[in-house]
Amino acid sequence: MLITIVSVVLVLGGLIFFHELGHFSVARSLGMGVSTFSLGFGPKLLKWKPGKTEYALSLVPLGGYVALVGESEESEIPEGFTKEESFSLRPAWQRLLVVLAGPVANLLLAWFLYWGLALCWGTPIALPEVGGLQENGPAMRAGVKAGDTILSINGMALKSWDDMSAVIAQSNGEPMDFELQRKDEGGSITTLHALISAERSVRKTLFGEDEVAWLIGVRSSGAVKAQPETFLSAASSGLHQTWKMISLTAQGFMKLIERVVPADQVGGPIMIAQLVGDQAKQGLAGLLALTALISINLGILNLLPIPVLDGGTILFCLLEILFRRPIHQKVQEYAVRAGLALLVALMIFATYNDIVRIVKG
Repeated sequence: MLITIVSVVLVLGGLIFFHELGHFSVARSLGMGVSTFSLGFGPKLLKWKPGKTEYALSLVPLGGYVALVGESEESEIPEGFTKEESFSLRPAWQRLLVVLAGPVANLLLAWFLYWGLALCWGTPIALPEVGGLQENGPAMRAGVKAGDTILSINGMALKSWDDMSAVIAQSNGEPMDFELQRKDEGGSITTLHALISAERSVRKTLFGEDEVAWLIGVRSSGAVKAQPETFLSAASSGLHQTWKMISLTAQGFMKLIERVVPADQVGGPIMIAQLVGDQAKQGLAGLLALTALISINLGILNLLPIPVLDGGTILFCLLEILFRRPIHQKVQEYAVRAGLALLVALMIFATYNDIVRIVKG
């Protein structure tokens, strides 16, 4: 329990703090005033004010906040600051950059984490090793067995399961020469060939949709190897993984809106805490990978055009730039209230799903 609590505080607190650090950094670089930058919420335990900005360590460690000078036109300018440092009086494009910096910081953090994982642990690659076969499928009919490793197809060497899948997907049902490696019970290794023609079949996508593809009827064994990376290759690998997860996360949000993904799959803070606790017990690498994924989700969630979230403010700024005048204050107020109500409803719904999952156990 202690490991779970500490892990959740560090992960969620760190992600939200990094998000606020993005806002803070861009605001200060544009000369906007920041009255307070706090690590944590609630009563301040420690305070330090080297200049006009007060830096604080607060009681509740789940995140942090940045108090910008003049966040709204009605806000009073704190003592020591000038109107020129007010956020609300700056051009729309500057306000947009400040707001956008939070989600971007989360996406950058994910890249740094994946970069570090690739550098320290290598890039995981799923090996083209057969774990199971479809009954009477093309591979089984050709004599392929569970445990076989597929070395090449039509003379093309395979490094991963994805390489193999890509070649089969483009085969159009033409016969392919598979080079297999098989280990018998005595440990002897033999190499053999099999001629296999893929068949058009229906399979489930990651989001549960039916997809027609060329398949040979094999399942992965789950065997993985870590490919060592240099500093620069790890950066490239981390960037590729970040983009892949951004794409999957964005698709997940869209599939949820389209109701392809059932609404009861939506998870809230309880599910996140459980996942973080489980990964913390498994090891640092798994915990960092999960942290990167949550950071991407937090970044994309904040980019949704819902008032209250960063995406809503970004939308207002874009409309102001487009029409060359700010959106009426009353319209913004009503939109923020509606957005807040929607966000609260979503949080309640997600927490309800978490509780139902626990009860069903």
